[in-house]
Amino acid sequence: MKKIIKNIYGRLALTTGLGLCCIGCVDMDITPLDQGSSGAIWQDPTMAEQTVNGVYNMLYYGYNDGWLGWWDCWSYMMDIDANWVGGFGPLLGNNTSSNDRGSNRWWQVYYAGIFRANDVIQNMPNVPGMDEGTKSRLVSEARFLRSWWYYRLNALYGNIPYYTKALTSTDDTKDAEQCTQDQMWDNLVTDLTLCIQDENLPNKYDASDANYGHITKGAAYALRGIIYMWKKEWQKAADDFESVKNCGYSLYTGGGNDSYKQLFKLENEHCDEMIFSIQCTDADNGSSSHQKNHFYGSRCLPDDGSGVGLGWTNYIVNPRFVDSYENADGSKFNWDDYIPGYSSMTPAQRAVYFYRDGLTETEYSNAENNGADMSKYLPNGNEARILTAYANRDPRLKTSIVTPYSTYSGGISGSAKDYTYRFPYRSLNEPTYDYATDITAMAYYTNRKFVGEGMEIVVNYSPVDLPLIRYGQVLLWWAEALNELGGAANMDEAIKKVNEVRNRAGAQPLNSNQYTQVTDQENLRERIMNEAHWELLGEDVVFFDELRWRTWKDLKFCVTDDEGKVNGMTQWWGKVTYSYKWGGDNYWILPIPSSAVQIDHLKQNTGYN
Repeated sequence: MKKIIKNIYGRLALTTGLGLCCIGCVDMDITPLDQGSSGAIWQDPTMAEQTVNGVYNMLYYGYNDGWLGWWDCWSYMMDIDANWVGGFGPLLGNNTSSNDRGSNRWWQVYYAGIFRANDVIQNMPNVPGMDEGTKSRLVSEARFLRSWWYYRLNALYGNIPYYTKALTSTDDTKDAEQCTQDQMWDNLVTDLTLCIQDENLPNKYDASDANYGHITKGAAYALRGIIYMWKKEWQKAADDFESVKNCGYSLYTGGGNDSYKQLFKLENEHCDEMIFSIQCTDADNGSSSHQKNHFYGSRCLPDDGSGVGLGWTNYIVNPRFVDSYENADGSKFNWDDYIPGYSSMTPAQRAVYFYRDGLTETEYSNAENNGADMSKYLPNGNEARILTAYANRDPRLKTSIVTPYSTYSGGISGSAKDYTYRFPYRSLNEPTYDYATDITAMAYYTNRKFVGEGMEIVVNYSPVDLPLIRYGQVLLWWAEALNELGGAANMDEAIKKVNEVRNRAGAQPLNSNQYTQVTDQENLRERIMNEAHWELLGEDVVFFDELRWRTWKDLKFCVTDDEGKVNGMTQWWGKVTYSYKWGGDNYWILPIPSSAVQIDHLKQNTGYN
């Protein structure tokens, strides 16, 4: 059944007001290629309201094109295709202020959204014939969206110019104040407080409301709360997260034991957990859908007529992250508990444990030539042995990731069939029905979240909404704020918040046995960070927390294996395809694009001059 478009995102593509320009409405120096909405737009209430669509539509940019690098590939959880990684300088130690995907692209995209928002904020109050309450609400929506993009820009770049006025000429970008990161957080608190104080902005919309998908007061509280987290104002953050709950948001539990998986299905995308989501439709028009189904998915996705399926598996889940998922009882996973001596073997040697049963003579010979210790191979039990390492883990592992010898329900033959992720790969078709990735010669962990199953999604785009803020995430932020406040009572409350998330997922609750016992504030801090990664994989939000926690460097760049190889895109058994390189402490923030420095007279960030 096709999704019915009920919100402003899908009613208009880029057709009015600021939407008249192309998606790249700002050049690399953030100079507008158009001059905002024409005066006639702001004389017509209907057209003025539709202009807000041009602001919302900027949220889609990037998600309908996986080449740009979704933020989870910047975190330690995920890696990007080896053929694409060359464009991501910050991951390879060669970042420059002219690097497209590493510096220019997101500066351009986020400021494009900000300029559209400013046009609405400045002109909407003067539209004749429009209800004053509607004007106020639409201004607050634009103000929130502007704050969202400033939040990401400030986390990524720091020292950014703060534009609050509509652009009327190409000179308008040259006189804005370039704020420090701390100054920008204060600006955003002020802006979001105005949203929260707007009596015309509702706390929350019901799923059946025609305005579902618009910004709410709950979203403003959540975003202000995370800004307070950056400022380390923990009590204010905790108060804001409590206000999110009071606005009516709650954890989705309608799927029983399967609730975590069902949360990301089409039928539950408007549940009370979703606070701020990119509203997607079933139209492949490039502006109101996303392509995670395609770039996360495998070749077992529904056939497009070519016989090879639609998925490309360009985003790979990192084995070090997979190994972080706890055992079902809450104890830490350790390969040696399942395969004694595993960790003392080289990656090449321990590949033996991942080979399929019944290798042919050629497959066996290839394995030996690749360095596998074939003395440990079990011709009729190799698959069963490796499966034990994944069988009793945090349930979110099997929900989120396609692991070795697990099954995936695909639709390559025109009807749903179960494909098994075996190595080496033989055939997508009978008699083996092997799970096929884009690079079948290698064995990588792939994604399940946001990827259709069976014949669920029969196109390369997806109509399933993408959450940017949801209540499960708020609970973990709330727990973090309470824990940072310190004291036994706050820690107890923090543990309760974490356990809400763990209980929904079916994980062992904290403080329920010897393995989950919280020992002190630092222990709980680490547990909350881990929880965020397990809960939010694939949602492109945790990377910004890794920057805030200051864990990004150690997680992504500073881990080496027993052969001295640095973390990177890696096969199941630890063989590294390419490695990451830390370029220096200036890498904590991106360089301001060189064209913006030159044309708009901005001061470059330290380390990039």
